[in-house]
Amino acid sequence: MSSSSSLLTKKALASSLKDMMIHAPLSKITVQHITNNCGLNRQTFYYHFQDVYELLGWIYKTEAVESIAQYRSYTTWTSGLQKIFDYITRNKAFCSSTLDSLARPHLDTYLYSVTSELMMDVINEVSSNMSVKDDDKHFISNFYTLAFTGLVIQWLEQGMKEDPAVIIAKLSELVEGNFVTALHRYENRHH
Repeated sequence: MSSSSSLLTKKALASSLKDMMIHAPLSKITVQHITNNCGLNRQTFYYHFQDVYELLGWIYKTEAVESIAQYRSYTTWTSGLQKIFDYITRNKAFCSSTLDSLARPHLDTYLYSVTSELMMDVINEVSSNMSVKDDDKHFISNFYTLAFTGLVIQWLEQGMKEDPAVIIAKLSELVEGNFVTALHRYENRHH
C-alpha cells in the first residue's frame, strides 16, 4: 500500500470515528461501527491501528499539531494558543467526548505535547543570549504548559463558554515579561 493511499485510509477512518462521536459515547463505538460507516473492512482498520484508542490518539497527533507549527516564537505564541482553542472548537464533539471517556489521556497528552513544544521554542528564543541550564528552561516550560493545559481542560469541562481570546489575553498579560524575568533569575543564580 502506498503511503498516500495509506494516509487517505487513515483519514477516512478518522473522520468516520469523529462523525460517530457526535452521536455516541466513545465506549459504545466499535471497529465494526467505524468501518461500516466509511465503507472499509475491519481488516483494513487493523492493518493501520490496533484499536479505536490508537486511532483516536493518531487523530490528535496528526490533525492538531500541523496547525500550530508556524506559531512557535515569542511574537506569535499567543496565536499558537489560539489555534489550539480553534481546533477544539471546530472538533467540539470529538474533544468533549474524549474528555468524558477512557481516552482522556490522549487529549491530555495532545494538549501537553503541542503546548510544551510551543513554550520550549519561545523560551529558547528568549534565552538565546543567556546562559540558562536546560533543566531550568524545561522547568519554566513545564510550569506554563501545565497552567495552560489546565485552563483548556477546565474551559472544556465548563462547556466552552468563555471566549478563548479573553483567556489568552489574561494569560499573555501574566506571562509576557515573566519569561524574561524568570530566565534572568535562573541565569544569575548560577553565577
